[in-house]
Amino acid sequence: MTGSPPHARPGPDIAASTREPVVDGYPARPGVRAGDTLRLHVSTRADRFRMDVYRCGETLRHMAFLIADGRHAPARRPEQDWCWPGYDFAVPAKWPSGVYVAILRADADGPPDPAPDSTEAVDARAGRMLFVVTPRVPTARILYKVPVFTYHAYNESGGGSLYRSTHHLATPPPGGTRIVGLRRPGGGIGGPVKGHPDAHDPRTPRQTFAHWDAPFIAWLEANGHTVDYCTDLDLHESPEPLDGHHLLLSAGHDEYWSAPTRRHVTAFRDRGGNIANFGANTCWWRVTVTDDGTALACTKFPPGAPLGVDLDALRGVPDHWWETEPENTLTGVSYRNGGGHWLGPRAPLGFTVQHAQHPIFTGTGLRDGDLLGAEHALVGYECDGAATRRDASGAAVATGEDGTPVDFTILGVAELPADPAAGWHHAARESDGCARMATLGLYTRGGTVFTAATVDWPRVLPLDRQVRTITHNVITMLSRNPGPASCGPKDVSVPAEPG
Repeated sequence: MTGSPPHARPGPDIAASTREPVVDGYPARPGVRAGDTLRLHVSTRADRFRMDVYRCGETLRHMAFLIADGRHAPARRPEQDWCWPGYDFAVPAKWPSGVYVAILRADADGPPDPAPDSTEAVDARAGRMLFVVTPRVPTARILYKVPVFTYHAYNESGGGSLYRSTHHLATPPPGGTRIVGLRRPGGGIGGPVKGHPDAHDPRTPRQTFAHWDAPFIAWLEANGHTVDYCTDLDLHESPEPLDGHHLLLSAGHDEYWSAPTRRHVTAFRDRGGNIANFGANTCWWRVTVTDDGTALACTKFPPGAPLGVDLDALRGVPDHWWETEPENTLTGVSYRNGGGHWLGPRAPLGFTVQHAQHPIFTGTGLRDGDLLGAEHALVGYECDGAATRRDASGAAVATGEDGTPVDFTILGVAELPADPAAGWHHAARESDGCARMATLGLYTRGGTVFTAATVDWPRVLPLDRQVRTITHNVITMLSRNPGPASCGPKDVSVPAEPG
């Protein structure tokens, strides 16, 4: 979610209780290589605490537990390193790459809790830690990027996020820059979250691992896709995690990118690596990572900006990627040509299919003009688009005026309602000469880049057979070999979705 419209009240954000958790913690860094030691930081007033670690895949798999003496430290401000007591946790070299969640509890001497039956059951606003185990050497063709930067942008542990702070109630922060630390509870799980509840799936808060990434990862592993994992901090620090992989995946809401992360991903594409983004609002804000990798800074306020304004509707915002280096040149699309619907249920909206003979539609039964995903409100709650025009046949084609590659093949369009009463809000952009719409599609520059152009793709994935089939087709096509894939409406064989 990019923000709140200026006329909207803050609303029922998902916040933690003001009461201190019995036990809480965070990892010193969000990623660790298999076989290395991860420093975990835990605070509790209990004499002892227990930590159970689960790997999140098709199911939750219990991997280890630890019992240790408890020590207490106070909470700090959101921009600070909280410096809580540290505990070294040796990650076995044999552990598979993946996303791991540690569950903390204070009654260490009691019987173990029953194993949770889903990632949704694991999710909580305190007493949880998320970390990613990266492989020592690549074990798969696919690399999944976990968006830790975005998690922490919305994490309100300590009383603030990259959206607001109790320490800056009257005016924007000096210089227009906000800072959030990576060494504090939260960041995908275990912290209070800025954002409105999801009317289409209220079980978990939007800006969390359980809401976006977990259902997509569960589907990947249930359908036999072998995957390595990394964080965006890993890709910020080095392009090495991309080595040996054919396809880089992200899903849901991958909004905050550093310049080195973007540079490394672009170089991967240029040398033939493929990218599939099953989400939207991607690469919207630029963040700067501190030299020690412990905090993020983002300059969201142009000079003289009043408090409460919708920053996405302004020009001159320093860390909007589109104003200096349009994200379209990498992703093919931008939020500024789409829009967001943050509050309450949306009117059902799906993609109108064009070029239905393209191999990503193999096995879907879709024809040109059919609707994809409308039954489940697939388009939203935020979506991305390209500047478009209509050709002689009436099909939407990219103009390229916004930075989108001119050979971006638009395979589905969803024009957004223009009436403000429909609840959609839009960002500033270069020209209002074309309609606001989500544009599903792909292009090739060395490697092929696919975008689903809607944040809600992972939410609908378990619900819609055609969405599942397209997901399977894209991953199969782009993970098979590095280098160009078919971008035009040609006949390319794609195996049928299993099951």
